[in-house]
Amino acid sequence: MLQIVIPAYNEERRLPRTLRELRRHVTEHRGVLGRVEVLVVDNASTDRTAEVARAADTAALPVRVLRCARRGKGAAVRAGLLATDADLVCFMDADGATGLDAIEAAWRQMLLGADVVIGSRALAASETEARHCRTRSVGAAAYRRLAGRLVPGIADTQCGFKVFRGSVARQVARRLQTPGFSFDVELLVRLRAAGAHVQEIPVTWTDVPGSTFVPSRHGAGAFAELARIAWRCRALDRPAPVAVPAAAAIAGGH
Repeated sequence: MLQIVIPAYNEERRLPRTLRELRRHVTEHRGVLGRVEVLVVDNASTDRTAEVARAADTAALPVRVLRCARRGKGAAVRAGLLATDADLVCFMDADGATGLDAIEAAWRQMLLGADVVIGSRALAASETEARHCRTRSVGAAAYRRLAGRLVPGIADTQCGFKVFRGSVARQVARRLQTPGFSFDVELLVRLRAAGAHVQEIPVTWTDVPGSTFVPSRHGAGAFAELARIAWRCRALDRPAPVAVPAAAAIAGGH
């Protein structure tokens, strides 16, 4: 069984399309994926996010809604992961920016021994379509450099698609303390410290309008969270990343 966690804050417009596409994909790949369930984590939304999520519940793709009153994407993902009980769990963004063929690519990497598979827009084989302004692009580059000091060897910490062995996800989620957008970095630091084998795969990624991340409002907070993560996790062992040939990483996505 695969359980997919989708954190959602005021996503009544984008979430229905994502769930429709996910239901279609799961139906077409039932032989590979088996049973799939979605957990939508309503992150204290003020719109109809919970209602549209419940309306998407079908036999083909069961959808369960979990309320998370603590604001922040990290808090929502943590709550969602801790509510899972499957052997394989995933979280993905409500906008559906990452192509869903990444699910099967991640499953193949799991069969090869990975404990965690994360989508990466930075690999050569990835296909990305972005409409970011120059200011946001410069800020993102600076963020990646700082995040890279905490998780060396991982090219893209922030892609909203990650798959885990369920026991590993729940073990690490219990210790997560970052409620905001930088939670991915703390998650990866703690996964490394727990000895998890983390594998990046190339993805198809399209920027979807309507992001709740606004650089002028959230950018400074995201950098401050990185500093807190560095301090909080300073005593953790961070094993050197396992070297994976680029060709092997690219092949894993096809």
